[in-house]
Amino acid sequence: MELQIEKRILFLRGHKVMLDSDLAVLYGVPTGVLNQAVKRNKDRFPDDFIFRLTREEIERISQIVISSGGYKTLKFSKNVTAFTEQGVAMLSSVLRSKRAVMVNIAIMRVFVKIRRLMGEHKDLIRRLDELEKRYDAQFKVVFDAIRKLMAPTDPPKRRIGFHGGIERNLTSQIARSNKFKV
Repeated sequence: MELQIEKRILFLRGHKVMLDSDLAVLYGVPTGVLNQAVKRNKDRFPDDFIFRLTREEIERISQIVISSGGYKTLKFSKNVTAFTEQGVAMLSSVLRSKRAVMVNIAIMRVFVKIRRLMGEHKDLIRRLDELEKRYDAQFKVVFDAIRKLMAPTDPPKRRIGFHGGIERNLTSQIARSNKFKV
């Protein structure tokens, strides 16, 4: 189930979100029922928990994901709602079934896993930057040599026309041979 959830988490507007249609599938309810429950409890879902997607966002998601076989009908949807991590957590108080509780626990674990992986990624980037700064001076010679080797060189220009090379050689060879006097 974790893999199924991970595939459904998107990054929109700087947030990790899940779409209402994906959550409805996981909870085993129609999307309309999920959205109706949210509307009845609007005070539990402030703007940083839930937001509606723009037409451009819907089209972009449907274009990106349609190639992998998902979201085929998304581009025809009039309203698509995205739930942030906090919005998904709040859904457990609105949908009160055992399945909803189990799904919410699984989703929260995936969000935590993603947050941890992103933190590790930032740590690696920071460490690479430190190494680059520390060893930049030592490897400057190597980098300069590599850049010099990679620089395009102009091929030697070929001269056009008669340059007297072959005929002069031939004349000097004949003169040395003493067979012919020039």
